[in-house]
Amino acid sequence: MQVVTVTADAETFTCNAYLVLGDRPVLVDAGAMDGVVDVVREHTDSLDAVVLTHQHGDHVEQLDSVLDSFDTELAAYDDHPRRDSAIADGDTVTIGDEEFEAIHTPGHADDHLAFVSDSTIFSGDVVVHDDGAFDDGSFGRTDMPGQSREELIESLREILDRMPDSVEHMYAGHGGEFHGDVRDVIETALERAEKREPKYPE
Repeated sequence: MQVVTVTADAETFTCNAYLVLGDRPVLVDAGAMDGVVDVVREHTDSLDAVVLTHQHGDHVEQLDSVLDSFDTELAAYDDHPRRDSAIADGDTVTIGDEEFEAIHTPGHADDHLAFVSDSTIFSGDVVVHDDGAFDDGSFGRTDMPGQSREELIESLREILDRMPDSVEHMYAGHGGEFHGDVRDVIETALERAEKREPKYPE
């Protein structure tokens, strides 16, 4: 399974949007970088679906442009004017060459999903490897309206409960991709989140 970060050259704030190539080419999040469509087209002529981890602006700003450019479906947890199919907790989603379980992971966003296969996790913003606040295990911010540190802590525990030990590739919504002991990264993020201290001290 080949994963391309289509927002890698972004000069403005965006999430990491991932084009996953294989039997079913899928874009995980659309990002906020102008030119996302052009980057996708450099790698594939067809896109079977866009799946969303959540609908914060940095993940969906280019969504309309992607949907308008490709005859593709939109799948997401929450309602969206252009959503074709809903993804619920426990659903199976084919991304690239692998089957992923969708895990509802609120805290950073009410509609947040993580996607977990036997080898890989697309974790969105619920847990990341590095983001400027922490290295080797960080978590999504929970200090904005509608966010909850307690829910995020439970979401991290849920991922650890349901994620196979064989997962060794982590593609998060921010920071770098990680290959190695993903469980250790998430456990570290959980320990830091459980301290319930501000992620970004003033």
